Amino acid sequence: MDTDGTQDARGTHATPVPRPAGPPNGSGAEALPPRPARPPRPAGTVPGQAGTALPPLPDGGDFLAWLRAPRPEAAPGVWRLLHTPRPEQEPEVTPARQLVSGAVIAFLVGWLVWSLLWNGYLGGWWLLPLYAAIPDSWAQPHSFGAVVVVYAYYGAVAFGLMVTVGRLGRWAELWRRFGPPAWRRAAPPVPVRPPAPEEDPAEWPELRAAGAGAAADRLAADARTGLMRDVDLARIARAWQGVRNGRHGMADFTRAVTDEGAAACLHPSGARDLPGRAARHDLLTAQVRIGTTADDSRNPYHYRGAGLALGPDLLGTGLLAVGPAGSGKTGSVVWPLTESLCLQALAGRAAVIVVGAAGAGLGATEGYDVVVRIGHPDSVYDLDLYGGTTDPDEAAAVLAEALVGDLADPHPSGDSRRSTTVLAQLLGPFRAVHGRFPSVPELRGLLDGAPGPLGALRKALTETGQDAMLRELDARERQSGHPGDVGGVLADRVALLDRPAFAGFFDTAGQSRPFSLRALDHPVRVRIDLPQRGHADASRILARLVLAQFTASVAVREDRSLFACLVIDDATGVITPEAVRGVQRLRSSHAGAVLTLRTLDDVPRTLRGPLLGAIGCRMALSGLTPWDGQDFAEVWGKEWTEARDVTDRQIIAETPLGKTVHALRRVITGRAVTARAVTVRQVERERWSASELAHAVPPGHAVLSLTTVRGEHAPPLLVDLRK
Repeated sequence: MDTDGTQDARGTHATPVPRPAGPPNGSGAEALPPRPARPPRPAGTVPGQAGTALPPLPDGGDFLAWLRAPRPEAAPGVWRLLHTPRPEQEPEVTPARQLVSGAVIAFLVGWLVWSLLWNGYLGGWWLLPLYAAIPDSWAQPHSFGAVVVVYAYYGAVAFGLMVTVGRLGRWAELWRRFGPPAWRRAAPPVPVRPPAPEEDPAEWPELRAAGAGAAADRLAADARTGLMRDVDLARIARAWQGVRNGRHGMADFTRAVTDEGAAACLHPSGARDLPGRAARHDLLTAQVRIGTTADDSRNPYHYRGAGLALGPDLLGTGLLAVGPAGSGKTGSVVWPLTESLCLQALAGRAAVIVVGAAGAGLGATEGYDVVVRIGHPDSVYDLDLYGGTTDPDEAAAVLAEALVGDLADPHPSGDSRRSTTVLAQLLGPFRAVHGRFPSVPELRGLLDGAPGPLGALRKALTETGQDAMLRELDARERQSGHPGDVGGVLADRVALLDRPAFAGFFDTAGQSRPFSLRALDHPVRVRIDLPQRGHADASRILARLVLAQFTASVAVREDRSLFACLVIDDATGVITPEAVRGVQRLRSSHAGAVLTLRTLDDVPRTLRGPLLGAIGCRMALSGLTPWDGQDFAEVWGKEWTEARDVTDRQIIAETPLGKTVHALRRVITGRAVTARAVTVRQVERERWSASELAHAVPPGHAVLSLTTVRGEHAPPLLVDLRK
């Protein structure tokens, strides 16, 4: 497919395929093609959007402060912007009342001991070292040397006593918790001085070191004057990465940046930001914040109170979110992730496909490059039923997965393989005759075994001398109508797409603008609205089709530096054996999938374990059923923990005085006199039990486990999605 967004003569259609226009090298938004001269733009406006103000600063703060803010290395999922690392283990904290009273008592004890020593009530033994060290010549009264040595000795003894008492009374901890160090932590941060030019990211030291000083000066000036935003920074950094990798030329990059500054290397849409933002993003780390880790004893200490964020390093292993309707899957998880991926697409880093029902809250159409509204008469774009491929076998495999993947036996000789063979026996001969794949009505007629379509196809093959394709067609006719033939099942499933509501869609004759997932080589933003009302079965077929095309397309991309992500809001009926295998392969293709379910009951029982094992990031939202909680509890496993058993044993008095005292205590307290015995042992328990997941997760919270593409793990964390 060529770079101006049209498909070449080898494609399925001759009509333009909607995809971002790229340069001849196919590198997408980071390329630097020559641009026509533009009229001067008013300061503070966005190119391509006349009169539009620059997008808001990250987190509403100053751009330079955001750029220079620390981002220390942290555990998987921790929001790194301004993060303060904590120790792995929770330190033992003494209660404030006990700490203050202990410090006061220690001070009083030290004062008493010093008074007793000074007034001689404890004797003069503590002065023996002094007498042994002073020469006899210094023993004269009022000798200067004697006075100095004596008072120095007194001071040393007093200091040693004070240090001892301070250690016993924990004065250092009292100072840290209630003294000036605590005041400084509670005080608002003081603006730090700008770093040195060679260490200041706003001065672009990498460009200067490589000899692009003019470009660095222009970018630094735009950053200081407020003309640069986080998307501009990420986009230009991506383009510079292409220069270092040899995909772009240094001269072209320098000329574009010098001429256009922060507006250089624009995304093909010309946008520099989304119409609006609902989540907190940090494009320097490619993270989006979705909540805060609860300060709960079940969370590791170094995670408590930290922001919880997701990025491509986590989404590359896949994310599965399970929770009932209203638990916050779309608003708290899907939309922030979609927003983040769209911002990264504008920066030339990612390609995103979002699939959901119309009106599901997946953002405005202005935030996408392509919006496919299946079944809506006003939809500008269509969906390519065959994924843009010209290979009949590949098209048959993808289409069979979409049509009958949910009916397939996991066994290799099940219906899925037979369905692929049946479709290939029809798609190959049809394309050999017509130069295209059949439309939905034509495919339905061929699968039904109607004599008219099959006869016409046979006649055309005979006239053109397509003997190999004739053998394919003969094999299909011999199998048609026999017991176990899946042609009828395929025809019934195709009939769900052959409805009047979809009459203008899935066109293969060049009368529409079909979108193909082969466009994932470009930083494209796509939203596909599925028809839900009255067409639930057709929606599931289309969702399976998109997932199958996605897993097939990302594996053959030329530019795998782009992170490709598929987001399916409500994956009911989408999980199949082949889908699970496809999700497992996404990590090696620098791609990921985000799936949501109302309940794991929407997944066949035989696939629940493989699905949870194939997905690296698993989220259980509040309101989960105990049966779903059991599946999560099993996949999260167990851990060793410390169990404390407390036993109260009644004390029996033997003497009359003891019996009298016990009787008096029983009258006063109302309880028998007991002795408490504590037994501490190590036991293995579930990290989160099914009962806890079903009843102990507060509303607006979720339990989330994480795995990075590098294999790092984070245990199940209780996260507040509202913060």
